[in-house]
Amino acid sequence: MTSYSAKAADIAKKWVLIDAKGLVVGRLATIVALRLRGKHKPTYTPHVDDGDNIIIVNAEQIVLTGRKREKKVYRHHTGHIGGIKERTAKYILESRFPERIVEKAVERMLPRGPLGRVQLGNLRVYKGPDHPHTAQQPEALDIAVMNRKNSRSA
Repeated sequence: MTSYSAKAADIAKKWVLIDAKGLVVGRLATIVALRLRGKHKPTYTPHVDDGDNIIIVNAEQIVLTGRKREKKVYRHHTGHIGGIKERTAKYILESRFPERIVEKAVERMLPRGPLGRVQLGNLRVYKGPDHPHTAQQPEALDIAVMNRKNSRSA
């Protein structure tokens, strides 16, 4: 008996549309990371990109539970001595690119390496309700009905 291993030619990628309005960030990110990797499919192969293409809209209306909106800090280093920079989640959500919160949450749940970077390229996050991927005819995925904890009021 041999194990099934998917080939690049056998993979059928779907387009999935997720409305992030009122969804909890971490719960959204885990479901998106699972679908980007393709672990929801019976043909999952760890070394092949067989996940779906995912479009997330309304990223500015996500919800952080507890006091994370004020307390959670995102840090990066400029590369210079003493060059560590900090921003709170509230600052990022109120600034020009609030979709970066969702992108970072998903990025940190994917494996690091060449395959993880390719899989992250299949994610598209948009601040508002509009997206330029209507030609791909994405299927809507309602994450709020999967579990009552997935959505909260702001």
